[in-house]
Amino acid sequence: MALTVLEDGSLDVARIKKDFPILEVLVHGQRLVFLDSAASSQKPSAVIDSMTEYYETTHANVHRGVYTLAEEATRRYEEARAKVARFIGAGSASEVVFTKNVTEAINLVSYAWGRANLAAGDVVVLTEMEHHANLVPWLQLKMERGIELRYLPIDDAGELVLDDLARTLQGAKLLAFTAASNVLGTLTPVRLLADAAHAAGALVLVDAAQYVPQMATDVAQLGADFVGFTGHKMLGPTGIGCLWATPEQLEAMPPFLGGGEMIRDVRLDSFTTNDVPWKFEAGTPPIAEAIGLGVAVDYLNALGMDNVRAHEKALTAYAISTLTGRYGDDLVIHGPLDAERRGGVVSFAYKDIHPHDLSQVLDQRGVCIRAGHHCAKPLMRRLGVGATARASFSIYNDEADVDALADALADADKLFG
Repeated sequence: MALTVLEDGSLDVARIKKDFPILEVLVHGQRLVFLDSAASSQKPSAVIDSMTEYYETTHANVHRGVYTLAEEATRRYEEARAKVARFIGAGSASEVVFTKNVTEAINLVSYAWGRANLAAGDVVVLTEMEHHANLVPWLQLKMERGIELRYLPIDDAGELVLDDLARTLQGAKLLAFTAASNVLGTLTPVRLLADAAHAAGALVLVDAAQYVPQMATDVAQLGADFVGFTGHKMLGPTGIGCLWATPEQLEAMPPFLGGGEMIRDVRLDSFTTNDVPWKFEAGTPPIAEAIGLGVAVDYLNALGMDNVRAHEKALTAYAISTLTGRYGDDLVIHGPLDAERRGGVVSFAYKDIHPHDLSQVLDQRGVCIRAGHHCAKPLMRRLGVGATARASFSIYNDEADVDALADALADADKLFG
């Protein structure tokens, strides 16, 4: 791993690429240029191998058996939880609940905390840039309970407008927002928002799906009460996500799902719940996936998250400069143009070519970008578009990948021009 970070702290991307076997795949005879990591990142061999090795040597159900395999499986599963806890600066591994993804983490909060604490007329504050995962659960509570939803707006540069923050938070019970927009790349002022919400008497939920894979994360510094993130966007496998929450909230919330593992005792007329975090992990958990996530954390730690952030910031700046310099007014980038203000996501429109058509043409050159509404339809309406093309970067991307994207756009121009 030491070979992947150079003396100046920059990433040796050529060496990193070798850790990702999928990057050896040819697409239409072209080298694979994967620019869709905001949707799901690729996986290094270490993650893939750890899951295979677990299934080949160690698989058994966790927390139930006292035989050797079961005890080893349990140890690895809980070791992964401890790794994640350290990675985000949690005070204890028990503050980390394993979920299926960040969507389930947010739904856990809306179902367990929301249904225990929100009634008709209670206020939840969101923003105009939220992913559907942080919209629909609260819309469901609005329909079921009659809660009030308020929204922090964005300006034309894709930044939150906070002029009326105090008024918007007045009487609110929860502020739920993204730390980094999956469309605009915008980095929101998490601590400022959290402090303002707490001053107003509201709790804070942060959707950190796009934040944790790119930034050094310390949940204490964020100041939130709930933070959700997901494994498959941070080099880990699909099917595993995390909810971090304060011990106070985890103890107070009722369980999300019922069944095995989440109970301490069951009688025909009642039950008592297991300790935190297991009271929120009903049934057999994603054991291999948790182990894979733990190895992904090891990989990121070896690179250093400050180095990861510096790499993605530099690459995003290069992408913005290259695309605007080459295509001028024919290409519109949504969100802040300053790479300091955004994560490694660049959503854009090119001439009048539909993003889906653009994506298909780029695919012929082996360039993978996302096209669509990115599970953020209200934001699309705010931007006045039906969809965008989106390139997003990770540790295995370099300037040559950005150049490949820019060159492929010229092909689209020839085809549709």
